[in-house]
Amino acid sequence: MSLASQLNKVIERTERLIELCGALQEENDLLKLENQSLMAALDASKNKSVEMNEKLNALKLAKSFSETNEKSLDIKQKINDFVQEIDKCIVLLKK
Repeated sequence: MSLASQLNKVIERTERLIELCGALQEENDLLKLENQSLMAALDASKNKSVEMNEKLNALKLAKSFSETNEKSLDIKQKINDFVQEIDKCIVLLKK
């Protein structure tokens, strides 16, 4: 193999490597853009998750207040019922 043909092969391989390097650089740039997009989507999802957890906690708190109020009203009604029964008993005892 002559020196000229060896030099031509080296030049061809170098050109192919340069083309490959360019293609890989383009792919790398595209992957960086995709990564940025996915990171932004992930951040948005995390923010949405935090927001939804805050809403869930607020709803749980509101529900616990609601249940407490219902229990208080239920207890007050029972006390009123007992008072009425006692009043009836007092009236019957006075007879």
